[in-house]
Amino acid sequence: MNLFGLSLKNIFHKPLSTALSLILFALGVGLISILFLLSTQVQEKFDKNLAGIDLVIGAKGSPLQLILSSMYHVDSPTGNISIKEATPFLREGHPLIGTAIPLSLGDSHEGYRIVGTTKNILELYETELSDGRIWEKPMEAIVGAAVADDLKIKIGDTFNSSHGFDINEDLVHDDAGSFTVVGILKPSGAVTDQLILTRPESVWSVHDHGAEEVAEESDSTHAGEHDHDHYDEIKPLLSYENQDITSVLLKFKSRTNIQSLNMLRGINENTDLLAASPPIEINKLYDNMGVGIDALRILAFVIVVVSGLSIFISLFSSLKERKYELALMRTMGASRSFLFILIILEGLLLAGMGYLLGIALSHIGMEVMAGAMKESYRYTFSGFVFLKEELILLAGALGIGFVAAVIPAIQASRTDISTTLSEG
Repeated sequence: MNLFGLSLKNIFHKPLSTALSLILFALGVGLISILFLLSTQVQEKFDKNLAGIDLVIGAKGSPLQLILSSMYHVDSPTGNISIKEATPFLREGHPLIGTAIPLSLGDSHEGYRIVGTTKNILELYETELSDGRIWEKPMEAIVGAAVADDLKIKIGDTFNSSHGFDINEDLVHDDAGSFTVVGILKPSGAVTDQLILTRPESVWSVHDHGAEEVAEESDSTHAGEHDHDHYDEIKPLLSYENQDITSVLLKFKSRTNIQSLNMLRGINENTDLLAASPPIEINKLYDNMGVGIDALRILAFVIVVVSGLSIFISLFSSLKERKYELALMRTMGASRSFLFILIILEGLLLAGMGYLLGIALSHIGMEVMAGAMKESYRYTFSGFVFLKEELILLAGALGIGFVAAVIPAIQASRTDISTTLSEG
């Protein structure tokens, strides 16, 4: 039997002890791996959706909530602001602002958020159409690649929006106008993959319709006097100064201008609006998340070290039972180096199998979590992503297996043939 086969036979000679070592090792490796997978993919999503945005302006509240709801669409908005309040930032020709994109939030379709905005949001997130065209009038919409794929939407389909972001049939605007899909976006990896984009007038139209219905029910003499099509005439956004939007995404012309740097403080101190800096708030979020992730990583490393100790104990204790066998191998021509390599190989095989089991568990676990996270946040994660850090983890796992096997290997190589055989 060759060296590799002999090592495998020795490993599985005590299946319960081997299983315990493998499970411990797999748990440690799997936990470290899934933390790598989760943190890497979350950071990719955050970094991709920063999109060079310098400032987000919205209603007073939590700056982080404003960032998460307006840029990542994973939280509720802090409230609404009037276009009149936002006009100074939306007006063309601002000396400091290069791009200003209004967002009107509050409705969804099958859990996917509907965003009333302007066409330059596609340029901001470097997103292109794969089919159809950009909206031209209210109640026309384009859908992200993930939305189209999940809901099997195609050009020409119609749907009704729902109030809020939950899937609830009781909140569907059945009595308001239907949206018509006129375009589908290419996959970009940005937040636009899971959004439904339309003009702000579309969102206002749906909600104004509901408000008019309430007014008509309270005063039947005015029934029929309301014009539900008053947004059909395309007008500049700033002409709707009494309408509300949720927030404004800003990109500065220059980040080195001292006035640009002071804009956040000026807005927060001198207006009823809230300005939030995406890099600042996301770094705070990373810091808060980092404490928990670091704690889990420490726990994972402790498990790996304990599993390495388990491998050492398993190999060391097995030598007592195998002394006679090892002595016989020496009499049959096996050298000291052969026995040393044999035990080292057993340690490496245990670590290698534990690593493979741990990696399999982590990727399966990540795929299961991806389904739950997509259901909750509409972001796409995957367990079928392999990172270069996992190769470093493999090297570390084999290193622990080697270290755990060194002392038993040295002891095996020093087996005294005559003494052992006389005792046997």
